Amino acid sequence: MNSIKRFHVDARLSDIAIHGNTIYLAGQVPSEDVEGIRAQTADVLATIDRLLSEGGSDKRRVLMATIYLADMADYAGMNEAWDAWVPDGDAPPRATVEARLANPSWRVEIVVVAACA
Repeated sequence: MNSIKRFHVDARLSDIAIHGNTIYLAGQVPSEDVEGIRAQTADVLATIDRLLSEGGSDKRRVLMATIYLADMADYAGMNEAWDAWVPDGDAPPRATVEARLANPSWRVEIVVVAACA
């Protein structure tokens, strides 16, 4: 049976869980001082890059992404940052939904599942 490895664990959640050859990231949100949908999305994607690397993966190995937007009016701005980040030819399946996020200053939260290298 495969063990589960967890990284950055606190009382409520882990930022990363790895089981078998799959890495699961918790929902990633922007840093507190980042404003605007493009900047917040780029900030979240940079965090995702760092966490995937730590777990032995990268953005080319993303299997699925779920994007939560506080307001669908931010869809185009989020996509500008997303399109600059996603590798040509390796765009993963993705869902984007509107949701009330836990912090009113957050415009975006992204959850990723990826294959390990």
